[in-house]
Amino acid sequence: MRAKSNAIAPPAVTGGLALGALGVLAFSMSLPMTRVAVQQLDPWFVAFGRAVGAAALAWIYLRGTGAPRPAARQRRRLLIVALGVVVGFPLFTSLALTGETAAHGAVVVTVLPAMTAIFAVVRAGERPPPLFWAAGAAGLLVVLTFLITTGAVHGELSVNDLYLLAAVVLCGLGYAEGGVLARELGGARTICWALILALPATLPITVIAAWLSPPQATAGAWAAFGYLTAVSMFLGFFAWYAGLARGGIAKVGQVQLAQPVLTLIWSALLLGESVTPATIGAAVVVLACVVLIQRAR
Repeated sequence: MRAKSNAIAPPAVTGGLALGALGVLAFSMSLPMTRVAVQQLDPWFVAFGRAVGAAALAWIYLRGTGAPRPAARQRRRLLIVALGVVVGFPLFTSLALTGETAAHGAVVVTVLPAMTAIFAVVRAGERPPPLFWAAGAAGLLVVLTFLITTGAVHGELSVNDLYLLAAVVLCGLGYAEGGVLARELGGARTICWALILALPATLPITVIAAWLSPPQATAGAWAAFGYLTAVSMFLGFFAWYAGLARGGIAKVGQVQLAQPVLTLIWSALLLGESVTPATIGAAVVVLACVVLIQRAR
């Protein structure tokens, strides 16, 4: 029986890793595209407008597939998903990237795999070894040191740095909760229902932001906004949540290790941003800490 189980498990894990990698590839351009969009569009409009646009796509998908409504218990958990990935991460990264580079943000996002693992542990009630917590604390310490010594102009944490840290914490929460919930609803329906449930908040804020600061931008900024709407906020989660559900949060979560590196590459290629040795060094050290966390799990 065990031999049979072992023969069946690897394809599921492999499929989960492949889907997770596809999701990470989609997400790796989120910070550069946000940076492009907020240079000409109001950050509140970028953060919530993309959620409204993605909700429209979600409604079409749910109607077209005849998806049943989630149960009350599932709706409560979907609100947590919405708080993390529909509202929290887009809002705080949009605010931060009005004054920071995408490359700088990529270093902070390096902590995201560890944060996802921490929330998965807390939610599942597991008892990880001391190495887990030590590596997580070390990774956070490296990021804070980087921000204080090289990331802030005046040698202290800036408001933009705090925005990025808040984005990472909330995103980790949304990833972990959504990964577990996707085992019941599926990856596509998890993000779709989260987008729909968030509409009472995202729609009025989008309207107010557009009224206070009428959106006017070049084709490039609108293209970036379109990417954030259709890929970062919608299609990317189809693959990501499906991968977490199929391969497991602990294993598939390791694929996130590639996201900061990819973001640094996109930042240099698409935006011409300078990627300093200190930035690369900080990212490498934090990645090592995250690997320790994953092994500890």
